[in-house]
Amino acid sequence: MPAFDPVRDAVLNSPIESRARPPHLSNILNNNPPHPSSIHSLLTNANDDALGSAEPIRRSSMDINYISPPNSRRQSVVESPRPSSSSSLPSRPPSSTASPAIPNRRTMALPYAPKRIGPPAELLLKPLSPEEMKMFRNYRGQGALRLLQRKRTRSNEDEAPDERPNKRHTGDVGVVVQHCKSNLNIFQSFYSLTVLFFIIDNSRPDVGVAQRQDSPIIGLKNFNNWVKSVLITRFAHPAFEKSMVVGTVGHGRGRMARGKVLDMGCGKGGDITKWAKAQVKELIGADIAAISVDQARSRWESMKGPRFDATFAAIDCYQEPLSSAFPPDKLAVPFDVVSMQFCMHYAFETEEKARCMLNNVSQYLRPGGVFIGTIPNADFLMQQLSALPPDANPKSFGNSVYGITFEDRDDQPLFGHKYWFFLRDAVDNVPEYVVHWENFVEMAAEYGLTVTYKEEFHRVFEEHQEHPEFKPLMLRMRVVDSSGESAITEEQWDAANIYIAFAFEKR
Repeated sequence: MPAFDPVRDAVLNSPIESRARPPHLSNILNNNPPHPSSIHSLLTNANDDALGSAEPIRRSSMDINYISPPNSRRQSVVESPRPSSSSSLPSRPPSSTASPAIPNRRTMALPYAPKRIGPPAELLLKPLSPEEMKMFRNYRGQGALRLLQRKRTRSNEDEAPDERPNKRHTGDVGVVVQHCKSNLNIFQSFYSLTVLFFIIDNSRPDVGVAQRQDSPIIGLKNFNNWVKSVLITRFAHPAFEKSMVVGTVGHGRGRMARGKVLDMGCGKGGDITKWAKAQVKELIGADIAAISVDQARSRWESMKGPRFDATFAAIDCYQEPLSSAFPPDKLAVPFDVVSMQFCMHYAFETEEKARCMLNNVSQYLRPGGVFIGTIPNADFLMQQLSALPPDANPKSFGNSVYGITFEDRDDQPLFGHKYWFFLRDAVDNVPEYVVHWENFVEMAAEYGLTVTYKEEFHRVFEEHQEHPEFKPLMLRMRVVDSSGESAITEEQWDAANIYIAFAFEKR
C-alpha cells in the first residue's frame, strides 16, 4: 500500500473540478516534514554537524587571552578597532595561499545560488479562491477519515501518572512558545489544503544537513556557529580542564572526558556537536519548548561514537528554578560552564525573570566556572533607533535579511524594552527585549558573576581569523571555502553585528 499522502488524498477526493496539478508539491512536503524550531536555535543550526568529522580542538594549545598582533593581520582586515554594521567587510585574499577571509562588500556580494533549485513558480498550484477555501474547510478525504477513526480523546484514567500537564504561557512568552509549537498544530490539521499552503509559507522544519545548506542565509548561520565555537573554545575549554567531573564515556573502547555543562536554552541541540568536540563528561539541556527538547534528545541519541552523559527537560528557566525539572542528583555536582546562546534577552521582559535566570546560572555554577552567551547588541540597536527620523512610522530599520521594529522611541526602560525581530528564513516577527549592558553587568555582579569578555561579532572575527585553531575551523564550518570565498553577503554581514559575545566568571 502506498504511503499516506495528504496532498494526493485531498486532490483525488476534491469535490470541485480537477485540474492539472504537478506532483512536486507533495514531494516537497513529504521530504521536509514539519517540525517546530526553537527561536534561538534557528539562527545557528546550519552546519554544526560538519564538526563531527573534524579532530577535537587541542585544549592545551588554546591561549584564552590570545589576540592576533596588528602586524600579523592582512591589510584586508577592517581597520576600525570597534567596527559597527556600517564597517567594511574584509576583502578576499589576493591569492590561494593567503588566509581565507570574508569577501569585500565593494567587490563581491554573492547572491544566493543554491545547487538545487525548485520548479518554476508558474508550475505551482494556483491560490485557492474564497469559494474553494470555504469548501475545503469542511471537506475530508479518505485518508483524513482514516486518521479521524484512529484518533480518540484521552480520558483522565488513560493519562500516565507521571505525565506533566501542558503549561499555559502568558504574554510574549506565549508568542515565542507558539512559534515553536505551530508546526505540531498544523500537522494535526493536515487534511486541510488551506493549512498545507500555510505550512509551505510559515513552517521552520528541522531538516538534515544537506537541506540546511540551501538556506538563503547559510553564510550568516555558519558564521554565527563559528563565533559560538570560538567562545566555547576560548572560555569553556579552560574551565573543563579544572573540572572535578572526570570519567569515561562510551562502552568498550571509550574515551576519557572531563567537565559538566548546563546548556540553558538548548533549543534543538544545535551545540551538541560542539560539546562533543570539547570532550565533556556530562550535559544538562533545558529549554522552554518541549518539542525542541525532544529534538535535542534525539540528536544526542543519534550521535556517532562515544556519547557524553546527557539529561534534557522542558522548563521555563526565567520563571522556575532548575530543581523543578531536574532531580537533586543531577544538580548535586556544580557546573563548570553555563551557556546561553541567542536566548538570554527574552529574560529581560521583567526584572523578576532576569533575576530568576541569573539565579539559575549562578546557583549551580562552581567558583571559577564560566558563564558564556550571545545576545543582541544594545548599543547597535539604540544607535539605529536614534538615527531614524523623528516622524518615522513605523520605527523600523534593517535590510532584506533582518528587520527590527520598536514600539516606542523615547521610552527606554531597563526591562521590558520591547522590539519585534524578523530574520529571513528563521524568525517571523517575534517580540524580543533589549539587554542594556551596564544594567546586566551590575545585576550579574550581585550573583557573583564578573565580566571577562564582551565583543561584537565583527570584532570576534577580527581577533581570531588568523588564530591557528580558528582559521582552519572557518574552512571546516564553511564560513569560507578553500579559495577564501564566503556565502556571506553584505546584508548578512550587517545582520551579524546585531549580536555580541560575552563571558563571565564566578568569583
